[in-house]
Amino acid sequence: MLEKIQELDTNLFVYLNGLGSETYDNLWLIITKQVNWIPLFLLLFYFIYKKLGTKQTLYLLLFIAILITCTDQLTNLVKNNVQRLRPCNNPDIKSFIRIVQSRDSFSFFSGHAANTMAVATFLYLLLNKYFKYFGLIFLWPLIFAYSRIYLGLHYPLDILCGYLAGATMGFLIYKIYQKVRARYFPV
Repeated sequence: MLEKIQELDTNLFVYLNGLGSETYDNLWLIITKQVNWIPLFLLLFYFIYKKLGTKQTLYLLLFIAILITCTDQLTNLVKNNVQRLRPCNNPDIKSFIRIVQSRDSFSFFSGHAANTMAVATFLYLLLNKYFKYFGLIFLWPLIFAYSRIYLGLHYPLDILCGYLAGATMGFLIYKIYQKVRARYFPV
C-alpha cells in the first residue's frame, strides 16, 4: 500500500514538475525565497497593528515565533526519522525531471509548507473576524509550497503532509494563545 502511494506521489510530482519551463524558473526561485515575502508580512503586520495596537501585535509576534520554532522542530524530527530523498536526489527520477534548485537535506515533509500553513492557520483563526477577505491568506502557502515542487525539491505528499502538520500546529498554538491571552489580556 505504501509503495502504491509513493508511486502515485512520484507520478504526480513528475507531471507537476514537468509543467515548468525555463522562462518561469527565475519567478519560482523568487517565490520560494522567504525573504522576498517580507513586503507581504510588513503589510500584514501593519494592518494587524492598526487593528490590535502595539502590545497585542508584539504578543502576536511572540506567538508566531514560538509557532515557527515548534513547527520547525517537528519538521526536522520527522525528516531525520523518515529520511526520504528529495526528488532532485532520487536516482530513479533524477535524470528526467526538471531540477531548478537542489538541496541535500531530506524531503518528507516540507518545512516550507508546514511553516506557511501554520502561520496562515494561526493568523486566520485569530484575525478572520476583523478582515473580510482574510481567507485569501491561504494563497500564500499554496503558491509558496508549489514552488517547492516546481523547483524539484518536494513531492506533493511532502507538501500535503506539511500542510496537515502546519495546520495542526497553527490550531494548537492558537488554542494556547487564547488561554494565555485570556489570562493576561482580558477583554
